[in-house]
Amino acid sequence: MNTLVRPALVLFVLLSLLTGIAYPFAITGIARAVFPNQAAGGLVERDGKVVGSLLIGQSFSDAKNFWGRPSATSPMPNNAAGSSGSNLGPANPALVDAVKGRVEALRGADPGNAARVPVDLVTTSASGLDPEISVAAARYQAARVARLRGIPVERVHALIAGHAKGQLLGFLGEPRVNVLALNLALDAATRP
Repeated sequence: MNTLVRPALVLFVLLSLLTGIAYPFAITGIARAVFPNQAAGGLVERDGKVVGSLLIGQSFSDAKNFWGRPSATSPMPNNAAGSSGSNLGPANPALVDAVKGRVEALRGADPGNAARVPVDLVTTSASGLDPEISVAAARYQAARVARLRGIPVERVHALIAGHAKGQLLGFLGEPRVNVLALNLALDAATRP
């Protein structure tokens, strides 16, 4: 029995040290060296106070701000501790009702906007934590934001263009903009 237990325990301890301590420390060290901002959580500070993360979506409810993608996390939207999608399929009546409600809310916040609502403003993502929206979704909201902030819509479009990121590797995804970064830029541009 001893001949079987001792090697098993030694292997258990060695693998625990390797996979539980050495590997995580090595990967964390590499991440901090190669991607320091992301490894630190992408935190954004304003006036010495952390106001959010560029890596995790946040809920902006004030109509003078750009709104991000809806979140299906629970018990509250954009709950980083409970990352999840809604798991509702495209034929599910609950999803159809949720999308209709979101479209109505967008139309109600900007009744003069007859443009087609971008899909990422009314559907949740798989993680429920998307920090970015498509450039089309930002442009859809530009007139409302400009009107409520009392600035020309051209200035808002310029901020969107200035914060837009292209496709990943030049061909993956679509152009997008970080909602927190854009709202902070708006705050800075409209600060007296």
